[in-house]
Amino acid sequence: MPKGLIHSKNDDVCVATTDVRKGEEVICAYLENPSSYILVKSEEDIPLGHKIALRDIKKGDKVLKYGRAIGEATKDIIKGEHVHVHNIKSLRWGK
Repeated sequence: MPKGLIHSKNDDVCVATTDVRKGEEVICAYLENPSSYILVKSEEDIPLGHKIALRDIKKGDKVLKYGRAIGEATKDIIKGEHVHVHNIKSLRWGK
């Protein structure tokens, strides 16, 4: 059963649909095609509604969600890490 949703095929993150524990294998299903998914091992605890990195993201890279850049990585983020305000800065609300 999926524990994460990917909003668009080009997204770098999936959104946790339940609390996720460190070390847990998370099925992240695509909203557009739920039978298609990516399996990601969580590198840390990730709360419901927060983002999980689907790939390694380098410092300075744009982070995509909904197929659009939502922020810029402020440090390197590895696949499976929690993606939130501690490692990205919003592009929506300024710098």
